[in-house]
Amino acid sequence: MADGGGSGSVSHGSRVAVSVGSDQQKPPGLRAGDRHIFSGAPAHRDGGRPHVIRSRGGSIVMSFSAPGSPPPPQPFPQPGPAPYQVPQQGYAYPGGPAPMAPPVPQGELRSPQGLATALTWLLGAAAGVHLFSAVAGVYEQSWMQGFAGSTHFDDLEVGLSAGLTILAGLLQVLTVLPTIVVFIIWFHRVRSNGGIFRPDAFTLGRGWAIGAWFIPVAHLFMPYQIARQTWRASTQRGPDGADRTAPAGLLTSWWVVWALSAIVGRVFSRIYMGAETVDELLAAGKLGIVSDLATMIAGVLAVLFVRRLTAMQNTMATEGPYARA
Repeated sequence: MADGGGSGSVSHGSRVAVSVGSDQQKPPGLRAGDRHIFSGAPAHRDGGRPHVIRSRGGSIVMSFSAPGSPPPPQPFPQPGPAPYQVPQQGYAYPGGPAPMAPPVPQGELRSPQGLATALTWLLGAAAGVHLFSAVAGVYEQSWMQGFAGSTHFDDLEVGLSAGLTILAGLLQVLTVLPTIVVFIIWFHRVRSNGGIFRPDAFTLGRGWAIGAWFIPVAHLFMPYQIARQTWRASTQRGPDGADRTAPAGLLTSWWVVWALSAIVGRVFSRIYMGAETVDELLAAGKLGIVSDLATMIAGVLAVLFVRRLTAMQNTMATEGPYARA
């Protein structure tokens, strides 16, 4: 049945569609009176529900569907629920999850094992050279004390002492310089690994693992600070995740002896270069012996420290940050 207005059309049956509008209001291709069929259940007389869809051109399209049937497709997607927003780093809100752990910086672990092996040999050789230098110093002291206050010196003893001193100095150059270079490379390596294990354990950037050794006065404490923080970062947590403190007596012993040898060695150099009498040379020689022996002991402790810290990092890399129960 159609009304006399000619503004719309109605069809009764299992499918009903109504379109209302004028030709001027319709977009191209859509005229007043066009019939649009929508799949539905029996007509509205059987309890169907109306669905109204408004097109962009202003026309209204209505269809009826049976109860329980899904609504017809809409011309535009309906907005869904807002996505879950993760709270900002380090902040929690009532009833919400705890703040996330600080992110681990991107980086690649590099094994310090090869450098540690090389250091074991170099430090051992350097310690042996300093022991030899101390023996040469003792020999020099023995013959110089016998001629204290005298102008006569045995040429053989003087020549032998000078030869031993020159040989000790040459061996120190051949062993100590390579040891310093390799040690600093290893030190930077373990510091970088520590920054990946626990970035929150450090107060200085990893570049200071190199630069700190070349700053006057500061080189006596800054590398130790970095070493302690690296030691802590390389220590596994407990099985329950609790923080643990690994005994650092080995680290502290090595550093104290090394700092002592460095200070005594500096004083020895100043006195020895300015000595003008036998007594002054004897005083400088005694300091030289103390410096050599302290450096030898520091070298042995350094070997133990390097091997221990390297093993700790190998354990962290292979077993993870948590110790086994």
